[in-house]
Formats: sequence, C-alpha cells, structure tokens
Amino acid sequence: MARRLGPGAPLGSLRGQLLRWLLGPLLVLVALNTLSVYHNALDAADVAYDRSLLASTRALAERVSIVDGKVVADVPYVALDSFETDTLGRIYYKVTGINGETVSGYADLPPVPANVPRSEAYPALVRFYHANYNGQPVRIAALLQPVYDSSMRGIALIQVGETLEARRGLSNQILFDTLAWQALLLLAVALLVWFAVRLVLQPLMRLKIAVETRSLNDPSDVDPTLVHKEVRPLVAAMNSSRSRLHILISSQRRFIADASHQLRTPLTVLKTQAELALRECDRPGADPQATRAALREIVHSIAATTDSTVNLANRLLTLARIEHGGDADGAAAQSEPVSLRDVARQVGLEMAMAAVAKQIDLALEADSECVVQGQSLLLHEMIANLVDNALRYTPQGGTVTLRVLPYMSGVVLEVEDSGQGIAPAERERVFAPFYRAAATLERNPGGAGLGLAIVRDIATLHGAAIALDDATGGQGLKVIVTFSRA
Repeated sequence: MARRLGPGAPLGSLRGQLLRWLLGPLLVLVALNTLSVYHNALDAADVAYDRSLLASTRALAERVSIVDGKVVADVPYVALDSFETDTLGRIYYKVTGINGETVSGYADLPPVPANVPRSEAYPALVRFYHANYNGQPVRIAALLQPVYDSSMRGIALIQVGETLEARRGLSNQILFDTLAWQALLLLAVALLVWFAVRLVLQPLMRLKIAVETRSLNDPSDVDPTLVHKEVRPLVAAMNSSRSRLHILISSQRRFIADASHQLRTPLTVLKTQAELALRECDRPGADPQATRAALREIVHSIAATTDSTVNLANRLLTLARIEHGGDADGAAAQSEPVSLRDVARQVGLEMAMAAVAKQIDLALEADSECVVQGQSLLLHEMIANLVDNALRYTPQGGTVTLRVLPYMSGVVLEVEDSGQGIAPAERERVFAPFYRAAATLERNPGGAGLGLAIVRDIATLHGAAIALDDATGGQGLKVIVTFSRA
C-alpha cells in the first residue's frame, strides 16, 4: 500500500522513523565502505602478485646471457618445473633473443601489446598486461633485460605469465571477509542504535503514562522535566490546552447547574398548571361554563409560563454559544469588519414597535460609519439585549437613546435610558448570570437575569470594555461599551 503524503498523512511510529533515518543512511555508507575496502584490497593483492611475478621474471632474467654469439637461457630443470606448475595455477615463460628469436619457453606466449605503458612502480623496464593463453586469462610481466659480451650486446625480452586462479581465490576470500566483517559491524551498530532510540524515547513513554493516568478533575500541569528540553514546549502547550479545557469543563458544569436550577421553577409551574387543568376537567358536577372559563384562564397561564420558559431557554443557549465564541450554529465564526452604526440602526428598527407600544422615545445618534472587527450576529445580539433592557425598565413616556460615536482610536456604543437605574453597589454584580438588581425585580419579576451576562460575554469576545454609569440627567442608566477600531 502506498504511504499517503501531505499535511493530513499519518506520521506513523517515531521509533520506526528514527530507526529508518539512522539505519538507512548507515546501510548505504556501509555498502560504499565495503566497495571501497574491497577495491583497495584487490589493488593491494594485485600489487603483491605483480611484485611476485616480477621477482620470478628477474630470477629468470639473471640466467640469460650470450654464449658464442648467441643468447642462451640457462634454466635448470628444477627451476623450469617451478615455473611450469603452481599449486594454485599455472606459470608460463618465454625468453626472446636480441633478434626476436625464441630462446626458451613457450613460443606462442602472447606478445606485448603496443599500447601497454612501462610500469612506474618498479625501477625496471617491465610492462604488465592481461591476455588469454590456452583458453585461460593470464597476467604477464614483460621485462627488457640488457645482455652483452665482448663481441655483441642487445636487449632480450623475458616474459613470465601466470593464470588468475590464485588472484581470484584471494579476491573472493577478501570479498567474503569484507562482507562478513561489515555485516557484523552493521548488526552491532543497528543494535546500538535500537537501544539508543529506545532509551531516548523512554521519557516520552513516561509522559504518555503520566497523561493517561491523570484524572480529568486534576487541574495541575504535567511536569515538563519528564522529557527533553526540545519536547518541553510541546508539554507547555499541552498544559495550556489542558488548563483551557479544565476551565471549559468547569464553565459547562456551572452552566448546567445554573440552567437546571433556573429551569426547574418554570417547569414545576407548568406541571402544576397542567395538574390544575386536569383537576378542573375531572371535577364532578361542575358548571360547564365555569369549567370552560377556568380552563381558559389556566391555558393562558400555561402559555405565559411557556413563553417565559422559552425565552429563558433561548437566553441560556445564547449564553452558552457566546462562551464558546461560536456563531448561530455553534461553530466558530470568522471575525470581519462590521459597521456598528448599521447594526444599531437595524436593532432600532426592530425595537421601534415595542417603544411605540410603551410611548417611549427611542432615538439613534450615529453620524459616522464606526467600523469594528467582530461578528455581526453577536454584535446584533448584544445591542438588542441592551435596548430591550432599556425599554423594559424605562417607564411609559420615557426616553431611550442609542449612540454610536468615534472615540480616540476606538468606537463607543452607549445605551442610555430614563428608568430607575442600578445602584452603584450592584453594578459589578449584575453581569453575573441569573443575578438581578433590586430595582429590576420590582418592574420585571419574571426576568431571567441573563441579559447583561450575555452583553458582557459578547463584549469580552470582541475585546471591548463595558461599564455602567448614571444617565446624563442623573436619572436612569447609561451602558458604555468601548471597542477598538477595525
């Protein structure tokens, strides 16, 4: 199966990769070293055999002389026998006189090729060459030997050749010895590398065990000294991720506890109202007209309670989504330049009917574009919550002003109303989920206490600062949200 490549490809085993990257190049280097050692050994063997061949040629040349005007080779029978046979091969020789005549030896021994240079390795007029003789490859040394007496002088040629069985046997032995030693060396190095990689990776295995055995409720960090310093940034990132995960889990647990507590009351009311309706239907001897009126009143109560519960559930879901920095589908949304003026104008148009119903003067003051970086849906949710709170707690005939203004290097969003306001001692506490100020309990006892918590979380997600202050005239509340410009 072909191994997948690319950013999404599985990396596989770290131990396997280290072994492959260490042993693979090592195997190539050992192979190259084996070839180098083998060729060097062959060269050394050839030099040794050529030196032995030259010694035999010189020994034969010393027995060449001129007798009665002729070149003669005084080769005893014993010396001739040693030249003609060898334990590992066969040796041939030939002595050629001054005039090219064969003096002794094998007359058909291959002559010296014209392009063979003289050997510079020895202080002698010798040439070495390869040839075929009697169907066998031979290595021949050709030595030019000066001969002279009182009547004549000249150059005799002495050739001594040997078959290559001995050289080949030595070459094979060198090859086998080299391969054996290199194989043992490679095996030893492979074992050392395997043990070294195993030893080096042991801290990672200890880190794995430490992470696997750690409880989800344990917020402490993993000790970075368990691993090498090159891996410690990874451990630090893992600790940071684990800390964020622990915060997220704690937030979810707190949210679930708060949500279950808040939903328990309206659900209990709904159950009680349903039981009252059933009891009214089952009451014997009741007047149908009175029963119908009572049931109608109970159904209206159920509808009101259901609306309140749905509103609470929606706000809980909104709060949970904002805490995760997500969009309407719960997925992380991309930040983009958003015109805060356009969002405020849209919210104002949506809230206009509610303001008219309470005879509240809802005004928008926004002259410039005032672009911020963020998520338009969440910014719309934030402004809608602020305006809805202002309309809800402003008495009939009051005013609500929505402002979007440039401020130094940023943008300021203000929502000001003429309601009762919030006492300074409670202005920090009202941003906590489900907390309600005393003044708001009087005007809207059925509220959920989540509006300002949602506003705070959206502002925090956008890097904005939020503050509460008295309205301009001293009566009412002013909410100030300060953004950085896009």
